[in-house]
Parts: sequence; C-alpha cells; structure tokens
Amino acid sequence: MSPRSRTPRTAAACAPWVRTRLRTAPGAACAFALLVVVTAFLAAAFPRAVDNYENKGLRHDLGNVDATRSVLEVSGPQPGLELPVAARESAVRGATLGSVQRSILAGLPDPVRADASQSAYGVRTSEPILAGEPFFPRPYGLDPALTYVTQSALPDHASLRTGRWPAVRGEVTLATDEVEAAVTEETAKALHIRAGATVSVPTRGGEPLTVRITGIVAPRDPGGSYWSAEPLLRSPSLVARPTKDTPRYYWIAALLLPPDAAPALLATTGQPELYWRIAPDASRLTALDVPRLRTAVASLEGGPELLRMRGVAGDTVTATTDLDEVLTGYDGMRAAIQPVVTVAAVGIGAVAAVILLMAGGLLAGRRHAELALLRARGGSLAGIGSRLLAETAVTSVPAGAVGLLLAVLAVGEARLWPAVTGAAGVVVLVCAALPLRTALPHRTPRLHGGRDDLVAARPSRRRTVAELTLLVLAVGAVTALRRRGTDGAEGTDLLISAAPVLVGLIAAVVLVRLYPLPLRLALRSVARLRGAVGFLSLARAGRSSAAGTLPLLALLVALTTAAFGGSVLAGVADARDDAAVRSVGADARISGQADSAPLSDGLIRAAAKADGVREVARVQIEYGVALPAPEHGFEDAKGATLIGVDPVTYARLARSTGIGTFSADRLKATGPATPKGTMPSKDRVLPVLVSPSVAERLGDRPRDLQSLAGDFKVQVAGTVAATPAVNDASFIVVDSAALTHRQTTALLLTGDRLDAGALRAAAGHGDEEATVRMRTEARAAYVDTPMQTGAERIYRAAIAAGAGYALLAVLLSLLQTAPERTTLLARLRTMGLTSRQGGRLLGFEAMPQALLAAGGGLLVGWATIALLSPGIDLVRLALSSGSGSGLLDTAPLRTDPWSLVLPALGVIALTAVVAGVQAWWATRRGSITELRAGDSR
Repeated sequence: MSPRSRTPRTAAACAPWVRTRLRTAPGAACAFALLVVVTAFLAAAFPRAVDNYENKGLRHDLGNVDATRSVLEVSGPQPGLELPVAARESAVRGATLGSVQRSILAGLPDPVRADASQSAYGVRTSEPILAGEPFFPRPYGLDPALTYVTQSALPDHASLRTGRWPAVRGEVTLATDEVEAAVTEETAKALHIRAGATVSVPTRGGEPLTVRITGIVAPRDPGGSYWSAEPLLRSPSLVARPTKDTPRYYWIAALLLPPDAAPALLATTGQPELYWRIAPDASRLTALDVPRLRTAVASLEGGPELLRMRGVAGDTVTATTDLDEVLTGYDGMRAAIQPVVTVAAVGIGAVAAVILLMAGGLLAGRRHAELALLRARGGSLAGIGSRLLAETAVTSVPAGAVGLLLAVLAVGEARLWPAVTGAAGVVVLVCAALPLRTALPHRTPRLHGGRDDLVAARPSRRRTVAELTLLVLAVGAVTALRRRGTDGAEGTDLLISAAPVLVGLIAAVVLVRLYPLPLRLALRSVARLRGAVGFLSLARAGRSSAAGTLPLLALLVALTTAAFGGSVLAGVADARDDAAVRSVGADARISGQADSAPLSDGLIRAAAKADGVREVARVQIEYGVALPAPEHGFEDAKGATLIGVDPVTYARLARSTGIGTFSADRLKATGPATPKGTMPSKDRVLPVLVSPSVAERLGDRPRDLQSLAGDFKVQVAGTVAATPAVNDASFIVVDSAALTHRQTTALLLTGDRLDAGALRAAAGHGDEEATVRMRTEARAAYVDTPMQTGAERIYRAAIAAGAGYALLAVLLSLLQTAPERTTLLARLRTMGLTSRQGGRLLGFEAMPQALLAAGGGLLVGWATIALLSPGIDLVRLALSSGSGSGLLDTAPLRTDPWSLVLPALGVIALTAVVAGVQAWWATRRGSITELRAGDSR
C-alpha cells in the first residue's frame, strides 16, 4: 500500500500579547507610563535633594565660618638657644619653612584637604612690642603695640599702592640692624604711617633693629583665610588696657616683613614663634565625610597625626583648630532637620504607593471580563500573571528610567545609587503589585460575583484585625513622637516619621465604617421627596463597590501630608517673624550709639515724617541699673535695664507686636508730672512693669532705685516675660514722664511699607551716629543656609505632590466607574431623563464621597497637627543665624488653614467638574451607542 501523502502543517498565526495589548489601549498605557515617570522622579529626586542640601550645607558652614576658627594652625616656639646661630637662622628662613609647609600639606589625612592658595607660613612675634615713634597716634597717651610678621607670598595676595615691596639686602642674620616691611592701607591710615617711615624695635643685644616701611599694600581678598586667619595683619584695632578704673585704649597693628628677614626677629624681645596656617578646602567634601573628617581633626590636634606632624615640623609644635566645633554645629542642624523632612518623604511615599495601587485596580476592573474568559478557557494563573508582568514591564521600566534621568538632571551633585534605588523601588512595586492585583482575583473561575455594596458590606474578621493593628501602630507612633520628639539622639525613627500617615489611615478606616450610617439616613429622607434624581444618586452612592475605600485612604493621607507640610512652613515663617520682631522691637528701630546716646529732636521729627511711618514710640534705655538688695538672701551685682516709655504709645506697640502686652493704666504714674530737670519727691512711688526675675528681686513693697535718669521709688505693677525695647531677661519699664533726666535714646517705629532709605537719611541728621534696623531685613537674614532652604524646598514639593496626588485619586476613582455611569445615563435617558437631570445625578452621586474625603481631610489634618505639634520643634529649621537667632527657645508646629482648606476644596471642585464633563460627554455620544447589544461596557 502506498504511503499516504502528508501535507505540511503551518504554524497557527499568533499575535504577540504585549504588542496587541499596547495597540488596543495606547492611551491607558501612556497615562500609566506618565504616572510611573512622575512617581519615579519624586522617589529618585528626594534622596538626591537631601544629599545636595546636606553637602552644600557642610561646605557653607566650613566656607563661611570665620577663618580664625576654620584654619588649622601648626605653631611652635623659635629654635632653641642651644643650637648654633647658623642653624637657628636657617630654621626660620623662607625656604626651610616652605619645605615644611609642603610636607604638611602632602601628609594631611583624608578627607582633610588644604586650600594651598590661602595657606601661609612664617615667623611672628607672639608678644607685641611697644613703639615710641612720635608720629603714632595715642588716643589715651599709650604707645601702640606692634606685631612683626614674615608671612609668605605677600605679593600674591596684595596690590602695591605706595612705595615698593619690602625686600632683603643680602643675607639677614641675628646681627642685621635694618630690615624692610610693608603695611596695609587700613594700618597706614589708622597709625599715620607713610612710606619711608622707620620703627625702632628693641633687641636682646641692646642695639635696636630698624624696620623701614617701604610700601603700603591693599589686600586682594580681605575676606580670604590668608588675611582673616589673623585679622591684625589686615586691620589694626583699639584694645583696652586691663584696669580697675576707666578703660584706656591703645592701638595694636602688624608690620609685614619679607620671609627671609625672619632671622632678624630672633634677636627681638617679642618672643618669635614659627607657624604654618592650613586653610581648609571644603569644595569636595560631602556629608558622608563628616565622621572621618571629625576623626582626622581629632588626630591632628592630639593623636597619631600630630606625632607624624611633629616629625616634620619639630617636636614642640602644636596643632589647633575649631573645625570640630563647626562640625558639631553642622551635625546639630542636620539632626534637627532630617527627621522632619523624613515625615514628608514617608507621607508622600505612602500616597504614591496607594495611587499606584489605585491605578492597578482601575486596570484590573477594566480587564476583569477578559481575564475571566481566559481562565474559563483553561488559562493558567501563572501564564496570565507572566503576560501581565511583561505587559507592565514594557511601560514601567522605560518610564522609571526616564524619571531617574529627569531627577539626575534636575538635582545637582549628589550620590547616584540612592536615586537608582528609589526609582527601582517604584518600578518593582508597579511590576509586582499590578499583575498580582489583576490576576489574583481570578484564582477560582466563577461566572458572576455577588454585589459588593458599600452600605451592605460587612467587615470580615481579617479586616478588623488589620484595622486594630494599624490603630495600635498609630497610637504608639504618636505617643513616642509626643514624648521624645523628632530631635532624638537615636536618629530618625521611621515609625515616628510615619505617624501622620498612620493617623490618616486609621481615620480613613473609621470614616469608611461610619460612612454608611449617614448615607442610610439621607436615603430614607430623600425617599419621601418628589423626584427621582436625589434618590437615585444616593442609592448609586450606597451601591458603590466596597473596594472604593482605597480612594478615600489616598485622599486622606494626601490631604494630611499636605496639611502637615504646609504647617511646617507656616511654623517656620511664624518663628522667623517672631524672632525678627523680637530682634528689632518694631517694624523699624533707630538707636543712638549702644542705645545710650540721645537722639536729637530734628532726627525724631524727620523719622516721624518718613514715608509709611504710622506711629513712633520714644524710648529711653539705660543698661546696668543696680537693683536693691533682695529681701531674703545675699546681695549680688546683678543689674537690670531701665526703659522709660510713654505708657499709651508703648502699650499699643506691645499689642501690635504681641510682645509683653499690658494695659497702659497699670504703668501710668499718678499725680502731677515732674518738671524737667527737677528732683522728684522722695515719697513718690512709681508703678513699674518688670520681668519675672526683677519682680522676684523687688518684691511687693516700694523699693529705692538709683539711675542716671533719676533716683526714685518703684513698686511692681505687673510682670511680662518680654518687652519690645530690649531683649534682656531683666528689665524695668517706667513712665518716662516721671524721670528726672528725660531723653530719647531709641525710636521704635510702626507702619506699612516703611522707606528704609528715608529712615537712614533721617538717622544721618547732623553729626549723630544713629543706626537703623528694619524688621524686614532682620527677617530676611534667617534664610541663608543651604540646609534651611533645601528643607523648605522639599516641604513645598511635598505640599504640591500631596495636593496633586489627592486630585489624581479623585480622578482615578471616578474613572473606575465611568463606563457604568455612562451606561446608566443612557438607559435613564430612554426613560425621559433630561441632560440637566443627568448632570445633577452624576454630581450628587459623586458628592458624598468627595465631601467625606474633604471634610475628613480637614479634621484629620487638624487633629494630626494638634497631636504631633508637642513633639516637633522647628527652631533649628527656622533659625540658624541672624541677630535674633537665639531669642526663641522653641518654635512649635502650627496649623496652616490654607494648607488644610485649599486641597480639600480642590477635591470637591474636581469631583464636580469631572461629573459635569462626563454627563456632557455621555449626552453627545447618544443612547444607541451606549446600549449596543453585547457591548461589555
């Protein structure tokens, strides 16, 4: 039998799953990819932003601190007298010291790096030497004291103004009788020095050393470490001679000699010493280098590195620096800011995770029928899950990479791996959660599931246990935060940082459980009314899926996080405003010298006429007024500040500033006013307003008080913790009309949009040296560190992200049931429902959950801030520098109404807009299109 002919089989045509699905719903895929891009960007940008502001903060602190604190100075005494003269001279010459300097720079331990251009070395007289030349000024008849310095590389850091550069003639030795020097312009002006002048310096041998001034120079970078490490090199100074009588002042200054002239200083009486100043280079330091930097500094000051340095520079050298104190201050600021910033990060991260799960739920709902059909036809759960994973990865992995790239481009210098970890975490969450959330409901094939109405649903035991677990975690976190605060020495606690999120979650669960109760009551009331729109809308709201609680969770957490972030910014702003007001005392302040010199009547009139000035409070201030001995206890030298004011004007100022509010009647003196220049009656008692410490000292009975303003008796009429005129803790406020010697030493001005230029012009009236301080300028001085501005930027981003995710949650929740509502409208229109009634139906249906989310967000945000505020202190975040940075002991967290109300109103408005747009769109499509037989919609 002939074999049967075989026809070749052809492979069945099979379209690739991923490509088919992406072509079927390109809009949904692009929208989901955009959501992943934004979330990955936020997850990658946050650690980079923290790294960036911490690194900049470290460099700012090290770069802006005074050079006298940041410079590492290695110093030692002059070469020993037991050495030969030639060896001593050679040891202090410029070449020898320069070689030691290069060895020190090369051997600095990592990560200590030196700025070679600002580092210097040389020899200086450690004890200033008096100069008796007649051309020197002598304000109190005292000779000036001069320091002689052979600092290296003077021509590289100064410009020659007059004369020529100092130089050496031949080889300078201990026996040299004349050397050359230069002085700065400030020194020459203050000490009346001209080029060609000579100064005689006493020596141990008897014959004086002549120092000839050959040039006057100007520093090129006066603020650099070269000149600022020892400010005397640049600027002379008047110092007081210690005495029990009235202090007497004399000038001290420095003369700059060439490096090779150092041997001549060995013969002087100024105790010469060798020094090498190492200016730090912070341009490449990061926050991760701080522990190693602290260890290296400690080793240089008194450890193995100091021993190694002594092997290079000499056995008697010492190393000193205040870098360790600068690093301690940086660590304190960083430890205060980091936990508060972590609260914002955890909150936004939780909201983003919920939003991604909501997006997965939307996709799962849209594809429920498709996957149910695949399972009914024999599709395995693993096969369906793997295809969903591939489909999700095709969009999420590139989207995550784009988000990471945008974060790297948006945020400057920072570590890369934390950003990669954050973006990868978002991609992993999406790739794992979405397929699981979509495929797991189809573990068991079933035809139709029962209705899962929100009103009819009964929580299971598992859900009850989960809710109780969240409740315990939230209570524990809030309790720990209230007791320990965010400034704990143990570092950042993620449980405490997640407290606002946990409180929001628990409140959401409680609201979801309570939500059906008012809905049932409202439904019963509406059922008695005429018209079907109200009843249908509430019935539809009650029949929404119980799975719709996820949007409510997202909304509450997002609104709570946004409110918390806004309250942090509001607390920071309030703290800075309070500190600025306490620092100045009013909107503007004009003071005589040291608040003691009187201001002229012409200046006072000119200041009162300046633009924007509403009221001027005249104040007389006298510091150091001796207090009477306490009634019980030992007498001490503690004094107080006497403040003479007009009671009515000063009381209004205290009320407007909120500092030490009091009633003017309590301070106003009774009886006739004391004529100017006459002595008051000894029996007259003046009521005074005092601080608590002074009140304890004075007691309840009248006490004698002696001051430059007059001698009188005072009796405490009231106590206030602070007063606008001064920042002292001990003060006495008295009616200025009762003072014998009345004068105005300070003006406290209030008004709107004060003209600082006009006030400064008024302060320059005549020959007076009055100073003007503006509250706005003091306020602006508090925002100057990268760590402060970086943390504030993160909180502003947290507010924006929280509000955006809240609106996105509303949109996703409405999109999830959009096809069902569209079909309902089409069916009702066939029964006579008008377009206006359809819009009202959809709006009323969406409003209950929108109002629940908005109202719940307001209450939860307010309650969360009220619960957490005792454990959070924003003073380090708000204040780090400025004239009033030490005036506030605490800066509590305060509720910002705008951060509470605006996102909640946005939720309601967006819900109404989406419902109206959907009703309008359904009307345009027509009923026939929506009611086609067999359509899955």
